[in-house]
Amino acid sequence: MSPELLSQLVTSLLEKLDVEVEKVEVLPGARTVVMVQSPDSKRLIGPHGEHLRALNAVVRRLAEVTHPESQGFLIDVNGYHEAQLEEIRTNARTLAQRVRLFKHDVDLPPMSAYERLVIHELFANDPEIETVSNGEDKFRHIVLKHK
Repeated sequence: MSPELLSQLVTSLLEKLDVEVEKVEVLPGARTVVMVQSPDSKRLIGPHGEHLRALNAVVRRLAEVTHPESQGFLIDVNGYHEAQLEEIRTNARTLAQRVRLFKHDVDLPPMSAYERLVIHELFANDPEIETVSNGEDKFRHIVLKHK
């Protein structure tokens, strides 16, 4: 799906939800991010990001139905998701230091598939840390292991 169509899809859905939007920008890269700037961010993000996760799921499904060739993307509202990911990365780096120091496995808290992917990528080239996903469904998490 082209960035223009993706932007239109997100904008259209947000208008139907009666959400005030200042700007919708598609940022291409390794993973496409749809950056939404809105004064209604509290409504869009919801408690602990629940509304934002639901919005992502709905828009992904709409994109799959209307444009089967569409690739994965992530909707971020006012930088909330990126801030959450940076907090997860920071926590993972701190726990990785414990793994290096004590040479003992450490379990991270359960996280979404996208968050797990970010952690796997963070340690992909680390000579001392190996990442493994364990658990099922909402309890799926990463274990940091010493190589």
